Amino acid sequence: MTPSLPTRIAQDLPTLSAAERKVGQLLLDRTHDVAHAALGDVARLAGVSEPTVIRFCRSMGYKGWPDFKIKFAASLMTGVPYVHSTLNADDGAGMLAAKVLDNAVSALLRARNDVQASQISAAIDLIDQARRVEFYGVGNSGIVAQDAQHKFFRFDLATAAYSDSHVQLMAASLLGPSDVLVAISHSGRSREILDAVKLVRKNRCPVVAITASGTPLAEQADVLLRANTQEDTELYSPMISRLVHLALIDVIALGVALKRGNEASRSLEKTKKSLTEKRLSSGLPSGSDPIRGLTPDDRR
Repeated sequence: MTPSLPTRIAQDLPTLSAAERKVGQLLLDRTHDVAHAALGDVARLAGVSEPTVIRFCRSMGYKGWPDFKIKFAASLMTGVPYVHSTLNADDGAGMLAAKVLDNAVSALLRARNDVQASQISAAIDLIDQARRVEFYGVGNSGIVAQDAQHKFFRFDLATAAYSDSHVQLMAASLLGPSDVLVAISHSGRSREILDAVKLVRKNRCPVVAITASGTPLAEQADVLLRANTQEDTELYSPMISRLVHLALIDVIALGVALKRGNEASRSLEKTKKSLTEKRLSSGLPSGSDPIRGLTPDDRR
């Protein structure tokens, strides 16, 4: 049987250089702490240079830290790789549903306990007073950005959502002190988002970040809405992080609605009425065709 990656590290430790042994020992001593860390963080914690970490990875047979990190994290998981960290291949439908939903509920409860009321209030105030609000995200976070724009434009706010990095940079160059950028990223390390944030900060545009604490994006934000989920999105498809991000968007949207009072209610009423004719009537006779509104006898 092939030994696990941590076991291999322990076995190969005596054959490594003194500097590389520091990296290996760090991985063995603080396995779960560094399994998802960035290259620079590993180098700092081990007290070595970043090239030394890369040399260690190559000594173990990998191209570099990103490649090694994925395999190292996978070796610690008990679930199905690239599918879900808590699932097993022989789980039935009932267990599948229970595990996925329990995981989601637990993540939302953690997010509720982690909420900082002062940051929520600050985000609500910024968005309520903004001339224009733009939502940026890439990949899965881009879908969350679209959902946010769909909620906030109904308050008669000037809003936009962009997931293309080129468009984000062009749009960011036009934002100023009276606008707000809401940047969404689970990792907080997406280069595209960080480039856009750097640009709007030069224009003195406030940045609200929905991301994990301690990340580069969190450090650049004027207001941080913490979304600290225990999910490795480099190995698994984003699930609970997406749900937490969407929930935080809902909190801010409802906060803005409450702050705007009757004005928000009137705007929402207009948007609801605009869709009235797009819905089928619920008062059709029993047995009628829901598309044509005809009973079987009517069609004869």
